Amino acid sequence: MFSQQDSKPDWVFRNARIIDGTGAPSYLGEVAVRGDVITAVGPVGTILEQGTNEIDLAGLALAPGFIDAHTHDDRIVLDAPDMLPKISQGVTTVVVGNCGISLVPVQFSSEPPPPMNLLGNAASYQFPTFADYAAAIASVKPAINVAALIGHSALRLAVMPDITVKATDAEIARMGDMLTEAMENGAVGWSTGLFYPTNAAADADEVAALGRYVSEHAGVYATHMRNEFENVLESIDESVATAKNAGTPLIISHHKCAGVENWGRTEQTLPKIAALAEEHPINFDVYPYSAGSTNLRADLMTDTYPIMISWSEPHPEMTGRYIVDIADEWGVDIHTATSRLQPAGAIYFQMDEDDVRRVLSSDLSMIGSDGLPHDVHPHPRLWGTFPRVLGHYSRDVGLFNLETAVHKMTGLTAKVFGLTRRGEIAPGKFADLVAFHPDTVGDLATYESPLQQSVGIDWVMVNGALSFSANGAPTTRAGRLVHRDN
Repeated sequence: MFSQQDSKPDWVFRNARIIDGTGAPSYLGEVAVRGDVITAVGPVGTILEQGTNEIDLAGLALAPGFIDAHTHDDRIVLDAPDMLPKISQGVTTVVVGNCGISLVPVQFSSEPPPPMNLLGNAASYQFPTFADYAAAIASVKPAINVAALIGHSALRLAVMPDITVKATDAEIARMGDMLTEAMENGAVGWSTGLFYPTNAAADADEVAALGRYVSEHAGVYATHMRNEFENVLESIDESVATAKNAGTPLIISHHKCAGVENWGRTEQTLPKIAALAEEHPINFDVYPYSAGSTNLRADLMTDTYPIMISWSEPHPEMTGRYIVDIADEWGVDIHTATSRLQPAGAIYFQMDEDDVRRVLSSDLSMIGSDGLPHDVHPHPRLWGTFPRVLGHYSRDVGLFNLETAVHKMTGLTAKVFGLTRRGEIAPGKFADLVAFHPDTVGDLATYESPLQQSVGIDWVMVNGALSFSANGAPTTRAGRLVHRDN
């Protein structure tokens, strides 16, 4: 038995199938928790002291709480702090601020432009500094932990009067000061969304210059690359070059090869990334679905794959319907229908299932939901991502074993983001834990009915507090802002 201290534990979990987050084989064992920390871990029968709470987990798996590597939960953790869509999946930490989109440090006097409107309306943006956002998280105390990135689009909109051009040296310096403030107050890194109009005018030099501010604080760089379609290989090169130039580890967001004409190209991209990762730290996140979701965009409009409307301000009655059917009903083409629906969001069935499976199987891939919690009819990944990996892809399809699945959503993710005391079941680690039924865990959310809670998650502990229970036991919100070594 490995023990941190001998004082009486608050919790002892016995007879569990322990999947410790490292990828090592699981085993039957026991875990003790005191306060917010795991104090002892060992095989069955090695923790001799009784806990204040004794829980028999026979038939259940016990894993580290899942870390959602890619979210847009920046605002929802404050507005709906119970975070049921995530904690019901076993998620105990969300990484916010992806794709260049973050609540900090921009504020708006009118409605936010796309894609910033994915986080809410102008009133949602009320944090000129990261310290302000950190204080709000501490005050609300959401049910789950928050690790935060600062978005490049947010920085540009806060500083630049014209975002259609490259930033000047003076503007880069102002954005750099904002990044420094954020890193000093607990951010774990920054992100770009070079695919989006609010970020597209930034060249590699601007990105690298800002990345150096993050590198000074050992932060990470996550990017929604400039192109995931025909120029995906060139975008990988750009992403790696700028990360190297800045001196930051690279995370490629939701890696995919989008568009029918690009299906199968993960056979090119994955070996390329793996080779580059031999020389520079590179990982990527992936969601376990063959559809993506963002704003409804004219440049993404096509009839080569289905496109579902996830929300529309002028035509909310079209939510959940497909663009080709809407256009047919209106007697117009899909481009005219797209214009009439704006502003709006959409789900794009733009990936090939074989590509998704290859990306999921890569040793470099972490699991991230990329869910959009403010959408009226969200992509099912918001409610189903993690049980889908455990149930469908690991247990049913056999893509990888359960230990590997858990590693992709715990230990690997914690290592990539520098969360050194999360992601593993070991003495001294924070007590973020999830107990689930390996034989029944699974997702129920579908594209037609996306607001469906997953099954098979028995309970979730966050920082030593029971924070979700499938049987209705009393729970407590105990989430906090997390950063390197915390």
